[in-house]
Amino acid sequence: MALQLTDDLVSVEDYLAGELVSEVKHEYLGGIVHAMAGAKMGHNRAVTNATASLHGSLKGKPCQPYNSDTKVRIQLPNQIRFYYPDLQVICEPVDEEASFTDSPVVVVEVFSQSTRRIDAGEKRDAYLTIPSLKVLILVDPTKVSVNVDRRHPNGGFMQENYRNLADTVDLPEIEAQLPLADIYQGLSAD
Repeated sequence: MALQLTDDLVSVEDYLAGELVSEVKHEYLGGIVHAMAGAKMGHNRAVTNATASLHGSLKGKPCQPYNSDTKVRIQLPNQIRFYYPDLQVICEPVDEEASFTDSPVVVVEVFSQSTRRIDAGEKRDAYLTIPSLKVLILVDPTKVSVNVDRRHPNGGFMQENYRNLADTVDLPEIEAQLPLADIYQGLSAD
């Protein structure tokens, strides 16, 4: 990907233009561009399962799921970031020509061995600053473990933990549910 550097940092405009022609996805953190690594089959199956489950639940409703090719822009006080969540649900009309969104209502990240620390730390903290975000779901594909950060009506987020295949993450914010049995279908998670 050919990007022009200004003071050793990539501009948002150059990053977005480069992503449209790049064969590799990159995340953007305040002018620094990071190539994304591929994922293992267990990760991909969990993402596909969650996407399929939410797609079925949201059919005919205003909120719609988008896969990991849709970037989310996060405008922090001191920098702009672009991440590629594994799955996000957007509840407002989208510009079909846009390459990113600012307004996910639900974000799902499935851990990879190499990204667990970043997903549960840096990305989680950044996602929780998105004004439209109501629910952040973090999934461990190696064991039955789903952690949810849900926006409390009085502000802030409350944490929920799910550890049983019979559990279901209720998502009244988007009029849907996400059963753990759906997420872990075909996985050999403990």
